[in-house]
Amino acid sequence: MSLFKKIVFGAAVMGFMGAGNASAAGKITLDGSTTVGPIAKAFAAYYTKMTGVEVTVSESGSGNGAKSLINGTCDIANMSRAMKDNEVAAAKSKGVNPVEHVVALDGISVIVHPGNRVANLSRKAIRDIYSGKIKNWSKVGGPNASIVMIQRESNSGTQDSFKHLVMGKGMPISKRAETQASNGAVKSRVASTPSAIGFVGLGYVDSSVKAVAVDGVKPTVETVKDGSYPVARPLFMYTNGQPTGDVKQFINLNKTADGKKMISEIGFVNKY
Repeated sequence: MSLFKKIVFGAAVMGFMGAGNASAAGKITLDGSTTVGPIAKAFAAYYTKMTGVEVTVSESGSGNGAKSLINGTCDIANMSRAMKDNEVAAAKSKGVNPVEHVVALDGISVIVHPGNRVANLSRKAIRDIYSGKIKNWSKVGGPNASIVMIQRESNSGTQDSFKHLVMGKGMPISKRAETQASNGAVKSRVASTPSAIGFVGLGYVDSSVKAVAVDGVKPTVETVKDGSYPVARPLFMYTNGQPTGDVKQFINLNKTADGKKMISEIGFVNKY
């Protein structure tokens, strides 16, 4: 049975505080990050089962999530990065007051094909790979093979976070990098390409790929939580003003025992 089915069927026996009076005619709409997507979908299945409130989740990228909140087409914007100053300014110009809520923590995992013998890369080496300075795996202890770089699209919060945490200011990603539209697509491409390298949210790592250590630290729940993994970030849900009613109940799921369990089972890290 899939994780989401387990959540739906298990929800009937899980405790949920304060949702008993929610209206079955209500609706909550979420849009944005593909990284936050699995958490949002798990919460949606749970909340709908418990309250009858319809919850829809779209995964169009963090930037589009921000646009949806600004344009009033979603109640919650899922974002794997903080809102940018220009997005906040655009929101305020339309009378929207973006309020951030940290739903979980994540480690951006640098992944390679399982057959690649490279197990550790420094941030400098990753930066040199993605800038195009290092083009062959043999330069970092791997096979004699040209590196296939996989990145996310420009609208991705994961892409923005990777640039900030790894590339730094003034270091662009090489134009030779191949772009994929989601965490899942990056993982699939790396899993099927022996010489590829990519980056995904921690919850997307499975046996089809290998997450390398960065500066000697593996991406795990423990290393993200204790701050030792160097490519970690918070994951956000944004609302227009302080949430009330169903939206508030939904946002606060990550503080409940059931919400924490869902986040952990999906592979992300609880903040609370």
